[in-house]
Amino acid sequence: MHLHILGIGGTFMGGLAQIARQMGHRVTGQDRSLYPPMSTQLEQAGIDVLAMDDVDFVRCPPDLVVVGNVMTRGMPAIEALLESSIPFVSGPQWLAEWVLSQQWVLAVSGTHGKTSTSSMLTWILEEAGLMPNFLIGGVPENFGVSARFNSASSFFVVESDEYDSAFFDKRAKLVHYKPRTWVLNNLEFDHADIYENLAQIQRQFHHGVRLIPASGLIVVPDDDGNVEDTLEMGCWSTVAKQGPGSDWSYRLLSNDASHFQVLHQQTLVGHVQWQLLGEFNIRNAMSALIAAQHAGVPIALACDALSRFLGVARRLTCLSNGSIVVYEDFAHHPTAIAATLQGLRAKHAQQRLIVVLEPRSNSMRKGVFKDVLPSALSLADVVIMYRDPSWDWDIDTSKMLQHNDIESSYDELVQRVLSTVIDGDVVVCMSNGGFGGVPKRISELLK
Repeated sequence: MHLHILGIGGTFMGGLAQIARQMGHRVTGQDRSLYPPMSTQLEQAGIDVLAMDDVDFVRCPPDLVVVGNVMTRGMPAIEALLESSIPFVSGPQWLAEWVLSQQWVLAVSGTHGKTSTSSMLTWILEEAGLMPNFLIGGVPENFGVSARFNSASSFFVVESDEYDSAFFDKRAKLVHYKPRTWVLNNLEFDHADIYENLAQIQRQFHHGVRLIPASGLIVVPDDDGNVEDTLEMGCWSTVAKQGPGSDWSYRLLSNDASHFQVLHQQTLVGHVQWQLLGEFNIRNAMSALIAAQHAGVPIALACDALSRFLGVARRLTCLSNGSIVVYEDFAHHPTAIAATLQGLRAKHAQQRLIVVLEPRSNSMRKGVFKDVLPSALSLADVVIMYRDPSWDWDIDTSKMLQHNDIESSYDELVQRVLSTVIDGDVVVCMSNGGFGGVPKRISELLK
């Protein structure tokens, strides 16, 4: 079958393209300019990518067009598709119908930690010999790719988000996947371009809960009221809770959360010593451990596997560890920013912490979080922020830190960082996009 994928450059659609290729399908696609790691992965998979506005695919029609949610009415490719008789589906629908229907699906959802938790869970299953298939919104360092499919495996780990499926299907992606094991890490308001309020997001998650079989498992935190309210809308499956007051808990053995014990009903069942930082990553790990156990992996084996987990590209990745330490982190929400800075502050307690930030998510661009962003950055000593000229809100510098700068070009941003840092500083570059190559440029120039 020949699949043509519109919007192939995103982590989800690009991963889907790789899976289709591994299943033996011919795959082509189109998108705007791509950047690593997805551009590299598509090239390595031998997948040709056309320009976003190219409409030549209708002249030699593929068997099926898979439409990504970045595609909208008015785009030349969409208008050409609708004028043709070529069948089309959303990415989540294709994945559900062609791939997941015969798999034990382990899905990971929530506002924060989806990629990291999915990667941890996949690695645990891999170390247990289960050869999991996966589609993750990032690149786990243990695998080097964001997606994999092998027909010999019956387990599939999917990062299951609440973003809409396509311009013609406004349901959340997560309602397509029908997992047997579902991790719901946390729940906050986000995606202001799709949802008007938190209640609308909770409704989508409730639809997901309705699809979990009674023999399935839902893994949740014990301290998230928004998650609890969602489950109270109706739940028909077993629920496993993790956190200080639950059957599943942990005990820190280091201030930076790089070493911890795992407890079940207050009994020690394992410990993990790894290279990751921050208590938020332990919470992610606890969810992954419980989900893996549901799939048959002993907790002790799973903990041992996590001790060899290398993290995820662009999730607090150390780019340079010289006299000035440089990290790159994926940042899309103030809560995640604050959690990352807490982990860095615990690791580098005596060093100046410089944040280089691009508030790039749709919610950030709309200014939804502008009032809480200053408090999220409160652990930083210096904030150097990129402001896109197209933003429709102004940063209120009176609410920011005393030491901050705002730049409107990537080149000026890099130069500001270089003129600010001194030996012993820790620099963390935070964005949920390519950030104009700023993190790599800073790292290389500081070397």
